[in-house]
Parts: sequence; structure tokens; C-alpha cells
Amino acid sequence: MAESLYRKLVEEATDIVTVIDAGGTITWVSPSVERTLGYDPEDLIGEVGYEYQHPDDRAAVSDAIERLQAEPDNPQVVETRFRHSDGSWRWLEATLQNRFDDETIEGILVVSRDISERKSQQQDYRELAQEYKTLLETVQDGIFFLSVEQSKPDSMFRFERLNQAYEEQTGITTEEVRGKTPRDVFGDELGSELESNYQRCVRLGEPISYEEKVPVETGAQFWQTNLAPVITGGDATRIIGITRDVTERVKRERQLRSQKEQLDEFASVVSHDLRNPLNVAQARITLLAEEYENEHIPPVEDALDRMEELITDTLTLARQGQVVSETEPIRLIDLVGKCWQTVSTADATIEIVDEVTIEGDRSRLQHVFENLFRNAIEHGDSGLTVRVGQHSENGLYVEDTGSGIPDEIREEVFEPGYTSETDGTGFGLTIVKRIAEAHGWDVSIETGTEGGARFEFTNVEFA
Repeated sequence: MAESLYRKLVEEATDIVTVIDAGGTITWVSPSVERTLGYDPEDLIGEVGYEYQHPDDRAAVSDAIERLQAEPDNPQVVETRFRHSDGSWRWLEATLQNRFDDETIEGILVVSRDISERKSQQQDYRELAQEYKTLLETVQDGIFFLSVEQSKPDSMFRFERLNQAYEEQTGITTEEVRGKTPRDVFGDELGSELESNYQRCVRLGEPISYEEKVPVETGAQFWQTNLAPVITGGDATRIIGITRDVTERVKRERQLRSQKEQLDEFASVVSHDLRNPLNVAQARITLLAEEYENEHIPPVEDALDRMEELITDTLTLARQGQVVSETEPIRLIDLVGKCWQTVSTADATIEIVDEVTIEGDRSRLQHVFENLFRNAIEHGDSGLTVRVGQHSENGLYVEDTGSGIPDEIREEVFEPGYTSETDGTGFGLTIVKRIAEAHGWDVSIETGTEGGARFEFTNVEFA
């Protein structure tokens, strides 16, 4: 009865039960070998097991048998690849037991289990671990790991590890912070601020992003930080933080804000403190001209008018050249049509080649097209044609049929004060470039299809 039960268990077990002699010859194998390796058990009787094993694993199996013979009471466990009947290799975990003293078995009892899936997962884990290690060692952003100790009312956080970039950017090492709380590392005040963000991440149970000020010995102060919780069993057990040193960016932004404030102050001075006395002077010279005829009055009137033009263009540069924060869809045909009407065009004509819609600040773009139209007409011949259209997926152009702009001065014409006209302010094309840049556009000067000047804008957003 017992023998029959044991035989049934062996025959129906998923593990492969094999008996081999001292030379490795198979004397018996259970039926499960067919389910696992595809062999008929009878075909393996009398075969040498080594011949079915991967060449790289044979030495390990041979050593296990030698150890088993030297220490009969100590079973040996070995992992080996065994050839499947289809030619592929399957990983087996084999437990070898010395049963030469058993009258029934009289050999080495081998119980083998298919671990191919486990080995595949282990390989995947090793590759993932290598990728993870490579990421930590090569990424330029600082990465830190925090353990989360759940408690009431607030969780406690302790540093586990820092990557190389974090250590280099902060001057803080893993050895210095491992097991310590943010307050231990950064002091009570700053540590409390850091912990409040970690608490928020744990409470929300989802990634958060924010900018923070954390001064360190390396000189870095401002950081763009992203936190992601690791959820286990419904609770956050760890926080992974990725932080980037944005100190230089913050400094530049502050400088830009300071420059903008100074520019606004300058514009205010120009607009009020200079324009008001200029208006008084213009009014007085007009009254004087009505009462007296003097050869000195017209030059004074011209000088005052030129001062007004300079003030107007200077204000345009100061106010319109600032970064565009709000845009709207603008039909090119409407914008160009309105600008053309405000310019003295004489006998020039306008052609709108493409009817498209762009995103931009309407009032500022009016300055762009009006200045380009004036520039074309002032430097063009009679019967000039100006064309406006789209030259690429993200590009606009304005060209004319005039004489064009020589290559050697194409960069200079954008400089403030550059003009070839005696009565010009030299700010027209500077305003064009500044407003284009405020929209995020690039502008260049090319030769038009008929030899005239062609202004090309790229990075234009079409609606």
C-alpha cells in the first residue's frame, strides 16, 4: 500500500525524479520528465546525464557528485541547464542525495525542478539593476532616497542614499546622511521646511514638483525638486527625490526682473519727464513762429520733432521688446491690411500671398509690419511691391521688389541707431528684431525673389 502510494506521488509530481549511478548514467526517471523536457522516460534510461547538460555546467554537477560521495549525509544542490527535446535549454535546480545504501534505489537520487522562469526573472532583475546603477551614476540631476516611518501625527523621514551627482552638487555624501533626518542634516529651520514637502508628498500619495531654496557649501542655493512616493501595501514607504540645481537660472531671472524694473523706470522718465517739457517747447516754438519770422525757428522745430520721434521709438523699444506673455490668434490678412493703411505707401502695392493665422500680440506685431513697410518704401523705387506670406511650417516672410540690403551690412541694420537716412532714428529695424525676439521668433535678412530685401521669421506659431 505504502509503496504504491509513493510510486503514485512520484509519477504525478511536477518535479523530475531521477536515479543515476556513480558514473552519471540514468537508471530511472519519473514520467514528469516528458512534461518538463519533452523526453519519453524510456528513451533516457541508459543515457549519460552529462551529455544532456550545458557544457558550461558539467563541471559544477561533477563537483557536486564528488562532494556527495565524500559526504554521503550532506545533500548537494546545483543549478544546471538541461537540453530540452526541442533543442532549447531549460534551467533545473537539482537536489542530489546519496542513496547507494538503499536496496531499492542503489544510486544517486536527483530531484529536479524547472526554474527557467525564475532564472529569466533574475536576469531581468540583474539587467534592471545595472540600468538603475548606470542611471544613478551618470544622470546629471541629483537623486536622493528617503525612508518613510509611518507615525502619528506626522511621518518621520531618514536619508538612505544619494547618487553621485547629488554628492558633487551639494558636497554632502551618503555616509554623512545615511539614517539621519532632514533636521539632523540641515538644521531645525530648513529641515522643517524640507519635511513639510515630504509630508505633502506622503499625504497626497502622488508625485509633486516645486522649487526650493537649500543653500549648500558648493554655492548652490535654488533647486527644482520632484518627489515620488513608493507605495507598499497602501502606504508610502519610501520617497525618491530628483533635484536640479537652478541657481544660475534663478539669478538670471532676478537680473532680468531687475533690468525690467529699471527699463520701466527709464520708460517712465522718457514718457513724462522728457516728453512733457518737449511738448511745452513745441507749443512755445509754434506760438513764436506765428508772431515772428526768423530763420532760426524752422531748425528748432525740426530738432524738436526729431526729439519726439526718438522718444517715441525709444519707448517702443523699452515697452514692446519685453517677452510676450499673452497671445491671441491673428489673421495675417487683417493685421497686414491695417498696418498698410497706417503707412504712407505712395504708389507701392501690397500682396498677401498666404492667408494664415498666427499667434501673437497684435499691438506689438503692428509695429513690426509698419516698420518693415516703411523701410521698404523709404528705400525702394516707384511702383514698389511688398509681399507677405508663409515660407515654411513655422516661418513668415516680408519681401519687396527694391534694391535689397547688401550682405555686409545685414547684421548692422538691426543695431540701434543704424540708418542710411539723414532724418531717420535708426530704431525701426531694431524694433522689428526686439519684438520678434519677444515672441520667441528669429529674424534674418535674405535676398528676395526679385532681388529686393526679404525678412524671414522662424519659430512662428501658427493657429
